[in-house]
Amino acid sequence: MAKSATPTLLQGTLDLLILHALQRGAMHGYAIAQTIHLLSDEVLKVEEGSLYPALYRLELDGSISAQWGLSENNRKAKFYSITKRGAKLLVEQQETWSRLSDAVQKVLAR
Repeated sequence: MAKSATPTLLQGTLDLLILHALQRGAMHGYAIAQTIHLLSDEVLKVEEGSLYPALYRLELDGSISAQWGLSENNRKAKFYSITKRGAKLLVEQQETWSRLSDAVQKVLAR
């Protein structure tokens, strides 16, 4: 069986990573993907096909807001910001992730 060079994200983890990235300030989609990639020491790569549906879902949920602006290279881009609701969700998801990763670690240690 071939080993994947890039691990796939668990379902729900992408929302957590997006919200965490947006704590740093408003960003367009490519910048969010790059931030996640760099913060993971280039282990995690977020594909457009996963990123934009997640951003849309988070925007519909009210966890992020979006407005059009110009990117660094003067292209029209949608910039996303975390909302109060998103900040609360981020705390909840971080706690859940911590419990889950601790539990997995316990299983693997035995």
